[in-house]
Amino acid sequence: MKYEESEFESGSATWLLAFILGGLLGAAAALLFAPKSGRQAREQLKDIAQDAREKAGSYYDQARGTISTAMQKGAEVFKQKKEEIKSEVESVVK
Repeated sequence: MKYEESEFESGSATWLLAFILGGLLGAAAALLFAPKSGRQAREQLKDIAQDAREKAGSYYDQARGTISTAMQKGAEVFKQKKEEIKSEVESVVK
């Protein structure tokens, strides 16, 4: 059950990221085809690129934190299982 929940959350995050990136690309395309001066269009594209960079950095930090937490939990489970196996082996050997 836990695996299915994490799989759903991952899919939702991917969908949301794709939606946001699609919106940003659509906005950039609209700016390119809008009747504005070159200076105005470049400024708007620069702002959009900066926003995208900040959002990507935010997603990176979030993913990094999630992966770090998962690795810590995995290490704890590994250590616990290792101790359980060690005690079982010792009880069989005695």
